[in-house]
Amino acid sequence: MGFLTTHVLDTTHGSPAGGLHIELFRLSVKGRELITDAVTNDDGRCDKHLLGGENFIKGIYQLDFHAGDYFRAINFGLEDPAFLDVVPVRFGIARSDDHYHVPLLISPYSYSTYRGS
Repeated sequence: MGFLTTHVLDTTHGSPAGGLHIELFRLSVKGRELITDAVTNDDGRCDKHLLGGENFIKGIYQLDFHAGDYFRAINFGLEDPAFLDVVPVRFGIARSDDHYHVPLLISPYSYSTYRGS
């Protein structure tokens, strides 16, 4: 069975983004279904897979990274409203037997993502 992981790096400070809230949704014609939510650990990773086992099925998903709350919590001094608040990353899972890793590189003014390994 496949599984989904993530890793969030704070490129402003050159460190993992610990304490960042993440929500995972499955998308369908019926709308968004919240699958799980998690908070990154001190290494910027989640302590367990975001999705796996029999729930890891083909489909369209979205990770919502609550970057604004993260930068507010570390007293970055964001403007109000923040340029980036919730960063949505929409992606497809085509193979239910593969590892999908969706890392995020984040700053208060930019982000980047890719399919990692």
